[in-house]
Amino acid sequence: MDLIAKLPCVAAKIYWNLYREGSSTGAIDPKLDLSHNFTNMLGYTDAQFTELMRLYLTIHSDHEGGNVSAHTSHLVGSALSDPYLSFAAAMNGLAGPLHGLANQEVLVWLTQLQKEVGKDVSDEKLRDYIWNTLNSGQVIPGYGHAILRKTDPQYTCKREFALKHLPQDPMFKLVAQLYKIVPNILLERGKAKNPWPNVDAHSGVLLQYYGMTEMNYYTVLFGVSRALGVLAQLIWSRALGFPLERPKSMSTDGLMKFVDSKSG
Repeated sequence: MDLIAKLPCVAAKIYWNLYREGSSTGAIDPKLDLSHNFTNMLGYTDAQFTELMRLYLTIHSDHEGGNVSAHTSHLVGSALSDPYLSFAAAMNGLAGPLHGLANQEVLVWLTQLQKEVGKDVSDEKLRDYIWNTLNSGQVIPGYGHAILRKTDPQYTCKREFALKHLPQDPMFKLVAQLYKIVPNILLERGKAKNPWPNVDAHSGVLLQYYGMTEMNYYTVLFGVSRALGVLAQLIWSRALGFPLERPKSMSTDGLMKFVDSKSG
């Protein structure tokens, strides 16, 4: 609880030091919830942005122990390391670009798409752009998931928020247009196990709409959120007496047999 309570203050101070010349973050108001205090400390007063932050911190809080940051906290915590060390390890995992930069990559791709084809693009022109992207060996950022085989519920939550609060925003309209087109193209191409959008397809668009344009900071927001889930899981792991994690290893002989089986 001590770590969870302090993280919004630390994250807000990072934001002000990087982007606001180190000004004060202001005092905590005990009458407000964590999300409201966090947005106040960041310098945002829009009630809708605060509501978005409540949604963001909730849906990014945990990942059933499966992705890098969540699993790393479980792994380090299984050695009975304290919560600070376990969470720090999780953040080191989140610092890896394959994990922590996903939503930024989506936003960069969307911005490039708008630059090349315009803000009011036809479905046909958008299909051509998507096919050209795929045929060049690239992927469509924000689509696909290692586990899910349907639309990510986190994406659905953010889509519903956008439909309610920013239905006419050009970038959201582009995201919604892609939602109608990309899955069918990926299915037609025949290589995607999951052609549906994941949560990263929406995150950056919503933050940009409310004025948080500093993309390098988005991973910090993710870290504040992730603490809520993984630290709660750490307590459960201790209470249930989960053992030390000990991954299996592969011998050289086993590796050679695996390679032979794949080479036919």
